[in-house]
Amino acid sequence: MARRGSQAPPPPPDFEENIVDVDVSEEMRGSYLEYAYSVIYQRALPDARDGLKPVQRRILYSMNEMGLRPDRGHVKCARVVGEVMGKLHPHGDSAIYDAMVRLAQPWAMRIPLVDGHGNFGSLGGDDMPAAMRYTEARLSKAAMAMVASIDEDTVDFKPNYDGQETEPEVLPSAFPNLLVNGAAGIAVGMATNMAPHNLGEVVAAARHLLAHPDATLDDLMRFVPGPDLPTGGRITDLTGIRDAYAKGRGTFKTRATVQIDNVTARRKGIVVTELPYAVGPERVKAKIKELVQAKKLNGVADLKDLTDRNVGLRLVIEIKNGFNPEAVLADLYRLTPMEETFGINNVCLVDGQPRTLGLRELLQVYVDHRIEVVRRRSMFRRKKREDRLHLVDGLMVALLNIDEVIQVIRQSDDSSQAKQRLMQIFELSEIQAQYILDTPLRRLTRYDRLELEKEKEQLTKEIAALTAILESERKLRKVVSTELGEVAAEYATPRRTVLLESSGAVEATAVPLEIADDPVLVLMSSTGLLARTSSGDPLPTGGARSPHDVLASVVRTTARADVGLVTTAGRLIKVEVLDLPALPPTSAPPSLAGGAPIAEYVDLLPDERVVGLAALDDSGGGLALGTEQGVVKRVVPDFPANREEFEVIGLKDGDRVVGAVQLLSEDQHLVFMTDDAQLLHYSASLVRPQGRPAGGMAGIKLADGAKVIWFGAFSTDWEALVVTVSGSSTALPGTQNGAIKVADFADFPSKGRATGGVRSHRFLKGEDKLIQAWAGVVPLRATTENGRPIDIDEEIGRRDGSGTPLSAPIAAFGGPIGPLPDDPSESDAAAAELAGEQGGEVD
Repeated sequence: MARRGSQAPPPPPDFEENIVDVDVSEEMRGSYLEYAYSVIYQRALPDARDGLKPVQRRILYSMNEMGLRPDRGHVKCARVVGEVMGKLHPHGDSAIYDAMVRLAQPWAMRIPLVDGHGNFGSLGGDDMPAAMRYTEARLSKAAMAMVASIDEDTVDFKPNYDGQETEPEVLPSAFPNLLVNGAAGIAVGMATNMAPHNLGEVVAAARHLLAHPDATLDDLMRFVPGPDLPTGGRITDLTGIRDAYAKGRGTFKTRATVQIDNVTARRKGIVVTELPYAVGPERVKAKIKELVQAKKLNGVADLKDLTDRNVGLRLVIEIKNGFNPEAVLADLYRLTPMEETFGINNVCLVDGQPRTLGLRELLQVYVDHRIEVVRRRSMFRRKKREDRLHLVDGLMVALLNIDEVIQVIRQSDDSSQAKQRLMQIFELSEIQAQYILDTPLRRLTRYDRLELEKEKEQLTKEIAALTAILESERKLRKVVSTELGEVAAEYATPRRTVLLESSGAVEATAVPLEIADDPVLVLMSSTGLLARTSSGDPLPTGGARSPHDVLASVVRTTARADVGLVTTAGRLIKVEVLDLPALPPTSAPPSLAGGAPIAEYVDLLPDERVVGLAALDDSGGGLALGTEQGVVKRVVPDFPANREEFEVIGLKDGDRVVGAVQLLSEDQHLVFMTDDAQLLHYSASLVRPQGRPAGGMAGIKLADGAKVIWFGAFSTDWEALVVTVSGSSTALPGTQNGAIKVADFADFPSKGRATGGVRSHRFLKGEDKLIQAWAGVVPLRATTENGRPIDIDEEIGRRDGSGTPLSAPIAAFGGPIGPLPDDPSESDAAAAELAGEQGGEVD
């Protein structure tokens, strides 16, 4: 370097000055466009096929190449970041680590793709994740489905940034990741913001589109009624969701899940257990404190954050005495992030071009991708098997001519001459001849010949099966559909977000007096979900099945009334109908997949469960109860208005309620079914009404050691079935499927109260009791524990016949609840009319 004040050295003799004049505006325009393209295609927008941005795809691919599978140990995230940055992603380590952290956050991803170990941040970004030198990670099980078959020529590969490595252009993606996990990104001149969905619902829609390529948006929305956010919460204003699914753009409101409860001896409070998507508790707390200090929010006495890893999110907002909690809650929804607007903007890359897609287009792009993946995989596997079959054919030729082959090899000067002579004499290809020369002599035995013949037969079958798939579009689609069903069965989880029918007006939801007291139906599913629906909506009576569609109890009431939950302990617990989620209009017939669990409304003992619903008015024939020890009771409502729960039957020690039914009239028949296969039914008029503290009367005469396992009621003129499932008392719970039998209820004669009934099932060898029983209106329905519908053969058997084995355990049976009065005010007239039609006689 020249010293200060000295002159610069002269240029070399061969130096030629070359100055190029450049238009600054053109240079800026070209450079900016290049930058914009890079951001759009290489950073911000996901591919519509696998739903991943380039950095996410490179992370998953690199982790798979590193062997960081779910059955291996975790490794430091710094190793993964270094591998991705050094080979595939020429950007900063912070960008790679931030993307990796998001893939591991269960509150950001509906199905996390990275299994993280350590501090990966907190909900809402209030707590930053630890440095990558401290955290560890590996692929999740769902991520293995994203990269499955990537080594079978299922996707195209391209050179990396320096041309020394290759990377996949897209992952095989065995499930619709873009719809399931959503995406968010800001590019130049465009942005994307896609909501997460439920894996089971999206897969069901994709399978329907595979089977019906001309399916409409309404057909697909039967399976995907709305987003399913990782943090749960409630979604209102379903109109915006319909617009987003149709046009790719729309908005909806997400609302926190709250419960108004007594938080202290003298105060009520608002308990927040779920927040809107991407909203953290610190943000809500800060906003509430700001509003209280500015005196814009009145009625808040205290705010406690009881969130921890054991109970999850729990914000308790105590309300001052004299303030209406519902009014305070309305202000919280209006003024704080407890209610947020989510704007859907489905922008993604399709064939390298950014496009805005609706639900049907997104599913179609993914389905086309999976069809291409399965087609290429089938071609790869067929080629592999054809190559192997070619070698097996050559080896079998050598086995059949083993002596000549050995002589040819011994008489050859070198391996090259041996290979040429084998090709000439036995008409072998070069590959076959080389394989014979490379095969050890110990394999050329009679036993290995049998193995080769068996292998050849197996290869021929596999090649034929793969060829059939490749030559038939229908079979190819069936394979794709079957694989999607398997992925959903393994990774799908129940819906977390409740869809509300409300238009989004906070005041209408928070202030009961502004809601019309219209008639509604309150529904309880066999899986323990509660919901309400307009009384004009149809009950499920047939057609396509939907999740959680087996109804255990239905009562008619009004929107501002209370409904009672009857438990096995003989308690009746009041619940406000307005607190129950309203089913969206897309559920017709109703599916309680959008309902709320009973645990959100009542606190039950460990061995206590809800067995039925009760209307708290004077309509119909009252509430009928049946117990395990054969006691029956009928209670005409005189329930106190100032108590939230009370006993409706005095139970003996060891007894419990097995069924509770709201009677339409006194002429309905009460039905008992016991575990020793006895069925008894008689008119409810034979049971006189009693007060709440009474213990009931004898309902059925039980044999020694027998107990009642089902109790219900319906009218004898309805078309009804009796279902019984037999099993062994020595088998452990959940280990036997049982033998099922379906009979016509009309074959069972009516008998008097407190008699023994008639036999409903004949036990086979190894069976000694009924493990399940049900009687109700057709069509018969069944479901698993998680609400998945199961089809049951309704072939009618003999009244006392034996059953046929079930292929899988069934959690509950059900069917439509019979005709209900049109309006609570008309209950007496409807009941009288129904009684007049039946004549009120007892057989």
